Amino acid sequence: MRVVVSAGGTGGHIYPAIAIINKILEREPKSEILYIGTTDRMEADIIPKMGFTYVGLEIKGLNRHNPFKNVNVIKCYLKAYKKAKRVIKDFNPDIVLGIGGYVTLPVIKAALSLGIKTFIHEQNSIPGLSNKLLKNKVNVVGVSLESSFKYFNKKNTVFTGNPRSEEVLTTKKVDKSKYDLSKDKKLVLFVMGSLGSKTINEKMKEIIPMFNNKDYEVLFVTGKGYYDEYKDFESIPNVKLVPYLYDMLGVMKNTDLIISRAGASTIAEITTLALPSILIPSPYVTHNHQEKNAQVLEDNGASIVIKEKDLSAALLLDTIDHILNDPKKYKSMVEANKKLGCPDSASKIYEIIRNIIDERT
Repeated sequence: MRVVVSAGGTGGHIYPAIAIINKILEREPKSEILYIGTTDRMEADIIPKMGFTYVGLEIKGLNRHNPFKNVNVIKCYLKAYKKAKRVIKDFNPDIVLGIGGYVTLPVIKAALSLGIKTFIHEQNSIPGLSNKLLKNKVNVVGVSLESSFKYFNKKNTVFTGNPRSEEVLTTKKVDKSKYDLSKDKKLVLFVMGSLGSKTINEKMKEIIPMFNNKDYEVLFVTGKGYYDEYKDFESIPNVKLVPYLYDMLGVMKNTDLIISRAGASTIAEITTLALPSILIPSPYVTHNHQEKNAQVLEDNGASIVIKEKDLSAALLLDTIDHILNDPKKYKSMVEANKKLGCPDSASKIYEIIRNIIDERT
């Protein structure tokens, strides 16, 4: 098949798109892929290095603080739409996929104007603006969480889970000894994204010494920009510090409890692994979608949510102890995650795409 894929801005959009591309090429190796992203976000660097044909559009998201600046945003959108239409027409795809980010709006709109079949995917519990505008115009909408159904048209919306899930399951488990961790103690993994969080890291300097006498170990991912601030904490028993984990998924497979943000990819990973969590949603994202993501897990008994403004040493330590020392509670969280996860998401999405192309929807 010939496929145009568009996703941009964050890893939460880009990596699910890559997972779908990989599944298409696994099932149909002769497929041709064209990726349309932005000119200045992370996909512009990641995708070409993977060997895929890439076209960048100069486009910006809406400025929610200064509406007057949106005049330029609209001009960029119109130029991006025209370029996308020309590129798509020349490539002549069987289908165009929008996997998140504002770059998908002109791409999917261009595909619709050309009469080409379309599929969009929503990773978060609350849809972004592009998907809100496109939901009634595309052939099929895929959602990662069943709680998202209320925002879409039920006639063309399907629960697919997040396509990152299959990659999670096929990742090899990392032995604890690699990070000088004990095989006999439970592991609590603490990570606030690849860059870390300045606010959380300041609080962790108070919290880390309190892990000293615990019967579990903590692996704390500081973020590359903050690691040097923790030199004084390297000798604390039970705590291991790293700036970044290149084998995060493999470590997660040997983790008993994770404390993290609540981005879409993180939600997909922990539900697929049935990993109990304490989620501290970032309050700095559009529409506060991380808190909404986290709330879905907490409402289903899969996680405990602590808002960043409420985080304290006492609350965090009590919550960790509550989960790890109560076998009944721990087991119920594992089972709740299993119900929310979708381990064959990429395969489901491939089948949907194939059906749309073959007009079997």
